[in-house]
Amino acid sequence: MPVLWTFLIVLALAGCAYLLGRARAISVADGDARKLHSLPAYYGWFGVLLTAVPSLLVMAAWLLITPILIDARVVATLDMTALPEDSTQALVMSDVRRVASGLDVAVEQGVLAEDALVASPELAEGMRALLGDLGVALGSDVSPEVLGAAIAYRDLASQSYALMTIVVLGLAVLGLVGAYLKIAPEFRARNVVELGIKALLILCSSIAILTTVGIVLSMLFETSRFFQDYPWQRFFFGTSWNPSFSGRGGGSDLGILPLLWGTLYISFLALLVAVPIGLYTAIYLSEYASPRMRAAAKPMIEILAGIPTIVYGLFALITVGPLLRDYIAEPTGLGSASSSVLTAGLVMGIMLIPFVSSLSDDIINAVPQAMRDGSLGLGATRSETIKQVVIPAALPGIVGAVLLAASRAIGETMIVVLGAGAAAAQWEDGRFLNPFEAMTTVTVKIVSQLTGDTDFASPETLVAFALGLTLFVITLALNVLALFIVRKYREQYE
Repeated sequence: MPVLWTFLIVLALAGCAYLLGRARAISVADGDARKLHSLPAYYGWFGVLLTAVPSLLVMAAWLLITPILIDARVVATLDMTALPEDSTQALVMSDVRRVASGLDVAVEQGVLAEDALVASPELAEGMRALLGDLGVALGSDVSPEVLGAAIAYRDLASQSYALMTIVVLGLAVLGLVGAYLKIAPEFRARNVVELGIKALLILCSSIAILTTVGIVLSMLFETSRFFQDYPWQRFFFGTSWNPSFSGRGGGSDLGILPLLWGTLYISFLALLVAVPIGLYTAIYLSEYASPRMRAAAKPMIEILAGIPTIVYGLFALITVGPLLRDYIAEPTGLGSASSSVLTAGLVMGIMLIPFVSSLSDDIINAVPQAMRDGSLGLGATRSETIKQVVIPAALPGIVGAVLLAASRAIGETMIVVLGAGAAAAQWEDGRFLNPFEAMTTVTVKIVSQLTGDTDFASPETLVAFALGLTLFVITLALNVLALFIVRKYREQYE
């Protein structure tokens, strides 16, 4: 049974549990709800919690854990010596999964019979063409070993899903029956339901925290694998980025400094555009604009935040880049390409304006009016009040807005690809200071290193995790700095 059907059946059973629980509560109270400890609806929600929550948690855990166990069992049966020498376990298992999914499609469409799924050289020879017709792309030819592993993978997965369906639906039915039998006039359904909701809220917050921990641990694990094959000194202090996918990192230069410089350079130019314009826009809208002007201007500015980044990238590639090249770079002899740091920085700054202006506007409006009135009552002008009272009081929120804009700038990819190019900064010849030179960022190289047929045992692929961990540390440092600034000024104005 498909997972979606199992999920829908559990939801249907939960709905039945609500109706049955509410009806039984009224029934055991002889139709007088005043005899019940809780309102009848609480008894229904008690049935929903006992029916849906345990079964859905088991299903989620099953879907997370069983693929790992199936992979481990299939890998244990693979004979890697019978496969080509350049095959790795990750690539072979990737093909095994694709062949297994292709077999499912072929069986569903009647192209292959279920009883014909036996690993054989004859079936393996025609399997690649068959899967190609079904839209399943493979990295290499289908060998009898891969076909046998795919059949075993498919059998184990089907058995796992069947067993999961039985367990999940069994738990749901048991929960429904148990909730129905538990209902009595003296049963404290409201207390139990509120405790269950509290536990669910704690679980959701724990999932968010554990997800962050899992992301960090996964990056740390893969980064440690990278540094086992590539010296960390060359990575952190190398001034050349030139990956070569032939030789397990021996012929590759994977220095992060050119990428880090491009990231910080483009982000700095973007913030140089976005922060003054966004902050001055927020001051005008909150302190000077009339209600009619504010109602019209604020939504128009926020439209910029809804434009897809690919559109900004096309704007940089087609309009801003050629203008800067034709009217500034070429006449001054600073460059001849439309892709440059300045192009990406300007367009990214335009994209970040609504992030700074909207948040700053909300923060400035949150400053108590009494502070403005006190300053004006002491004889200060409106501009002096804004400069000496409103902005310092709103500074913690403004720092948060700038930090959000900086994080968005550091993580942007599409505008950089189309506006600044995909080449790393030329560190050796000093051109890295020229804003009209093409440079790329860390995020762009993370995407490029993980695109296409990748070998997750090579430094050229694992370097993406080291780059991601570096960005994480930079963002964490920005957060710590912003927290220090926020606490310092909050103590003065609270």
